[in-house]
Amino acid sequence: MSKKRTAHIISHTHWDREWYLPYEKHHVRLVKLVDTLLDKLDAGPDYKSFYLDGQTIILEDYLQVRPEQKERLEKYIREGRIFIGPWYILQDAFLTSPEANVRNMQIGHQDAKKYGQISKIGYFPDTFGIYGQAPQILRQAGIRNAFFGRGVKPTGFNNTVSDSGYESSFSELIWEGTDGSKVLGVLFANWYSNGNEVPAGEEAKEYWARKLADAEKYASTGELLFMNGCDHQPIQLDLPEAIETARKLYPDTEFVHSNFAAYLEALGDSVERELSSVKGELRSQRTDGWSTLVNTASARVYLKQMNQEGQALLEKVAEPLASFAHLLGEQYPHHLFTYAWKTLMQNHPHDSICGCSVDEVHREMVTRFEKSRHVAEAIVDDSKRAIAEAIDTSVFAGFGEDALPVVVFNTTGWERTGTVSIELDAARLYFREGYSLEETASRMKNVDLSGRVLVDAEGKVIPCTVEDLGLLFGYDLPDDRFRQPYSCRKVKLTFEARNVPALGLQTYAWVRSDKAPSAPASLFGGERVLENESLKVEIAQDGSFALTDKANGRTYRDLGVYENTGDIGNEYMYKQPEGETALTTKGLSAQVRVLEDTAFRASVEIVHEWEIPVSADETLDREQREIVYFPHRKAQRSTEKVPMVIRTVVSLDRGGKGVELSVSFNNQAKDHRIRALFPTDLQASSHAADSVFEIARRDNEPAAEWENPSNTQHQQAFVDVSEAQAGLTVANLGLSEYEVLRDGRNSIAVTLLRAVGELGDWGLFPTPEAQCLGEHTVRLMLIPHSGDGISSGAYAQAYQFQIPWTLCQTGVHTGAVQPVYAPVEWEGRELAFSSLKMNEESGDILLRWFNMSSEQAELPVRTSLPHSGFYKSSIMEEAGEAIPAENGAIRVSVAPHEIVTIGLRR
Repeated sequence: MSKKRTAHIISHTHWDREWYLPYEKHHVRLVKLVDTLLDKLDAGPDYKSFYLDGQTIILEDYLQVRPEQKERLEKYIREGRIFIGPWYILQDAFLTSPEANVRNMQIGHQDAKKYGQISKIGYFPDTFGIYGQAPQILRQAGIRNAFFGRGVKPTGFNNTVSDSGYESSFSELIWEGTDGSKVLGVLFANWYSNGNEVPAGEEAKEYWARKLADAEKYASTGELLFMNGCDHQPIQLDLPEAIETARKLYPDTEFVHSNFAAYLEALGDSVERELSSVKGELRSQRTDGWSTLVNTASARVYLKQMNQEGQALLEKVAEPLASFAHLLGEQYPHHLFTYAWKTLMQNHPHDSICGCSVDEVHREMVTRFEKSRHVAEAIVDDSKRAIAEAIDTSVFAGFGEDALPVVVFNTTGWERTGTVSIELDAARLYFREGYSLEETASRMKNVDLSGRVLVDAEGKVIPCTVEDLGLLFGYDLPDDRFRQPYSCRKVKLTFEARNVPALGLQTYAWVRSDKAPSAPASLFGGERVLENESLKVEIAQDGSFALTDKANGRTYRDLGVYENTGDIGNEYMYKQPEGETALTTKGLSAQVRVLEDTAFRASVEIVHEWEIPVSADETLDREQREIVYFPHRKAQRSTEKVPMVIRTVVSLDRGGKGVELSVSFNNQAKDHRIRALFPTDLQASSHAADSVFEIARRDNEPAAEWENPSNTQHQQAFVDVSEAQAGLTVANLGLSEYEVLRDGRNSIAVTLLRAVGELGDWGLFPTPEAQCLGEHTVRLMLIPHSGDGISSGAYAQAYQFQIPWTLCQTGVHTGAVQPVYAPVEWEGRELAFSSLKMNEESGDILLRWFNMSSEQAELPVRTSLPHSGFYKSSIMEEAGEAIPAENGAIRVSVAPHEIVTIGLRR
C-alpha cells in the first residue's frame, strides 16, 4: 500500500534563554538538556537528530560550563545530527534595529561556520510578529524559507474565504517581502509543540488520531510537520520507540524522525495546491487583537531606551569612526565589536527586550546594556582621537599657542546642522610636574578664560555659550606608560554646528581673539513663542502648543497634551479598565518659563502639576491571583491620588526643521499608562511607521475581526501621518509604541510609560519592578513637512535624531585630513543610509542603504579613499558583481525597497 501522508517529527527545544526564571536557572537546565542529548546520540543511530532552536548562543552558554564537551558537540554537528544556526539569538524582530537583525544573522553564521555546518532555516518560532523585509534579508543570507508561529491566521483548505490581508489558506504559504523577495513560509498553525511528548504505549492511538487531524486541517499536502519539543522541553528519550509504535498503529502513514531540510525537500516535491501569497509584515491583524503581544513594545520602556542608545552607538557611531580610523592606519577592533554586539544581542530575545520576564532578568539586562555601551564608548574614544590627531589644524596656529581645536563628527548619512556641546580642558597640570595639590589648584583657578571666541576653519566667529566648570580631576591612560593624573580647568562650549558633511567632520577652535560674534535676533517672539525661518511654536496656558510649518502655512494645534489611563493588563498586553475616561492635561494650568535664549537655540520649560490614581483597586490583586484572563478583568482604578509632575522642555534650534521635546517625570503610580498626544487634523486613512529597512504603510482602521479597543503598533525611529500637501512626523528615542487614534483628528499617541505588576501568559508571576517607579526622561522630535516625508527630508531628519553627535578636543598640528572632510559622498533622496563598517575577513569597507520608496532609485557614490574597486554585496558581506567606476565614482540602480550593500575593495 502506498503511503498517502508522511509525519515528519522534528526534535527540538525552544530555549527562552531567560523568562519566567532568571538566566542562570534556565542555564542550569540547558546544561542538563545538552548533556542528555549528547548521551542519547552516543547511544546509537536510532535517535536521528536534534534542532538546537536556530540560535548559536546555546553553544556558548553550554560550553561556558562544559568546555570539555566541545569536541563531542562538534562531532555531532559535523555529522548532521545536531543542527545549529542561522541566528546568534532568536530576537524580537520589531524591537531590534535593522542592523542588529543583520548582525544577528552575520554572527550566527560566523559561529556556526566554525562547527562546519549552518542550518539554512529562517527560524522565527515564537517571534512576536515579523517585519516585512524579512524575506529579503533571508534571501540575501541564502535562505529560501521561513518557519514562524505568529503573524498569520490560517483558514484551512476547506474554508472558501478568499485570501486577503494577512490570511492564508494553509499553514504553507508564499511570503513575499516588501521588495518582492519570496520565501516559502511555514506557519506552526498548531504551534511548535504539536508533536510534543509522543506516547509510546496504547494511548498513542488517540494521540495520533487527534494530531494527524489537526495537522491535516491546515496542511496543503500530505507532508505533515510535527515539532517534538516546546519551551525548555527536556528531550524525549523514547522517541524512537514512540515512532515505531505509531508506525504499527497507522500503517497508512509514514512516520519519520526528520529534520527541516528533509521536510522542505519533501514538501517541495509534493505541493500541488496553489498556495496563498502573503505580503509584507506579519502582525496578526486578522484576529480579535487581544493576543498580538504588541504592548511588549511599551513594557519597561527604560529597556527600549537603553537598547536604542546601545544600537545607535555601535552601528551609527563606533563602526563608522573605527572604519575611518582604520583608513588612517589604526587597527579595526573586530574582536571588540563582536563582543559588544554579542553582549547587546543577549538582551534581544523576545522575552528579554520585550520586557516580559521576571524582574531578575531585566536587572541583568541593564548590566549587559551598560557593558556593551562601555565597550562601544571605548572604541569611539580611541577612534575619534586617532582621526582628530590626523586633521590638519594648523589653520588655527595664527590664533596663538593656546588655541583649542574641536572636531565635530557627523556619523549620519546626511549633511547635518544642530546644537552640540563639548567639555574642553582649557588648561592641564599633570601631577608628575611636581606641584603640590594646593599649587596645582591655585594655578588652574587662575587660568585666564577671557577674550576667547569660537571660530571655524575659515576664521569665522561662531556664536557659542561658555560655561566655566571650574577645577576638575582627569587622567590619561597612555599605551606606553603608567596612568597620568592631572588637574584641569574645564569649560563647556555649546554652539550650532552647521552643514557638517555626511559621514564626515568639521573643525572649530576656541581661540583668543578680539573679534566678536554677530548677535542674531532672539528666537523668541514673546515668552511663549519660539520661531525660526521654518517653524513657529506657540505655547498655551495649559502647556499644549501649536506648531506652524511656514513653508505651507499648516498649523498643528493642541500638541503635547498628556494622557493617563489605567492598565490592568500585564507585560504583554495593555487593558484599560472598562468604562474609564482617560485623564489628560488639556485645560490644566501649567507653569511656563524661558529656559534658554541664545543665538542658536530657544528653550521653554513647561511644568504640569497633576494628580493621578495611585494604582488599580484591590480587585486587580484578586483577579491576578485567580489568573483571570486579562481581557475579562473588571478591576478599576483606586480613588486615592498621587502627584505626577511632568517637566517638558520644548527646544527650537535656529537652523532646525523640527521641534525637540524632552519630557521628565517621577512616576509614583502603579497600573497605568502615560502617552503624549499629537493631533494632526490631516485627512488620511493610513499612515507610515519606520520599521526594519522599510517605511511600513499601515491602515488607521483595524480589520473587521479586531475587537480590542486599543490598536497600538510598533515603531522604530518615527511615525508619520500625511495628506497631499502636509504631514507630521513624530520621531522618538526608544519609544517603540504608538497609536494613530480614531478620534476624528488622526492624533498620533506615543507611549511614554506603561506600568504593570505581572508577567502574564501561563501563570501568575509578579513583577513589581515593571511598575517602573522613579525618574524617567524621554525625548521626541516633531517634524512638519510638505506631505512627502521622503522628498521633504523629514524622514532623514528623524533618522538623524536617533544618532548622537560626536565631538573631540585636539591640538594644533599638521595632518593629512582636511579640517572639513568626508571620506565618502553619496546622493539619493529616496535612500536611507544604514551602515558603514569593515569586513573582518576581507578588510573591505562595506556601506549599506535601503530604498524607502516604491520607486526605482539611483545611488551615486564617490570616494577619494584608496581602493581597488567597488562591488555589490549582500547583508552577508561577500564580494559580488563588480561595479564599474569612473574617477572614483559609481552609480547603482536600486530597486523599490531594496537593501543594497556596496563593498569598497581594499
